[in-house]
Amino acid sequence: MPELPEVETVMRGISPVMEGVKISRAAINRPDLRWPFPQNMKVRLEGKCVIRLRRRSKYILVDLDSGETLLIHLGMSGRILVSGDPLGRFVHDHPALEKHDHVVLDMVSGARITFNDPRRFGAMDLLTTVTANDHPLLRDIGPEPLGNQFDEDYLVSRLNGRSTPIKSALLDQKIVAGLGNIYVCEALFRAGIHPKRSVKNLSRARISTLVPIIRQVLGEAIEAGGSSLKDFRQADGELGYFQHTFDVYGREGEVCRRTDCDGEIGRIVQSGRSSFYCRQCQR
Repeated sequence: MPELPEVETVMRGISPVMEGVKISRAAINRPDLRWPFPQNMKVRLEGKCVIRLRRRSKYILVDLDSGETLLIHLGMSGRILVSGDPLGRFVHDHPALEKHDHVVLDMVSGARITFNDPRRFGAMDLLTTVTANDHPLLRDIGPEPLGNQFDEDYLVSRLNGRSTPIKSALLDQKIVAGLGNIYVCEALFRAGIHPKRSVKNLSRARISTLVPIIRQVLGEAIEAGGSSLKDFRQADGELGYFQHTFDVYGREGEVCRRTDCDGEIGRIVQSGRSSFYCRQCQR
């Protein structure tokens, strides 16, 4: 499933062709994805101008001049592609409609935004903009890891006294928004912390080091256009490239990349997810 860097990459890719531009036509090609589309979705989108795009955790939020916000979640295999951009950022002509092109938005500028989702685990909804943060999907999400609210004092206070493994704690969206399996594995490696280490056994200093490391990992991933493991594509159809620099994720049995370590990358399963770590570096 796309994590924060992938969602941020997609949002940045489609923002230039959507912000300040009116939706001339909305083609809704099936009644649902993970759940049914909102009632009268086509009518509620057509003729509306996009004010701005923003990201909250793993959701893209498209604010409209109607006072509503289109919420988009990519799910496991969702992709958003842009074609026909008149300003030349996306030079692709409009492709023929594909089987899994479930929502297609034509902008008055001539650009087209296509949501393609073979597995249909993605989702869309329309929310009232001023109360969007009260939506059940958004209201309990923790602070953004790249925002000012996510700092050392906050993380220490939220983890204080917990007996849960640090990997599980960082995946908890109520503690911090948008972190997923890949980037937590990579951050814990850089911090030298074993994914099974109980939070209560970590010092304040070690927890504090995670904040700048998480920011660094996410920043590098966004700069690389995210990680393409299976279905993910950027808005221009290109792959993300951060997967080529993984230190531990997906490298089971390989040698640690630290110059002062000859440990082997191991894999364990935590809550049904694979955790990759260096058997020697991470304690």
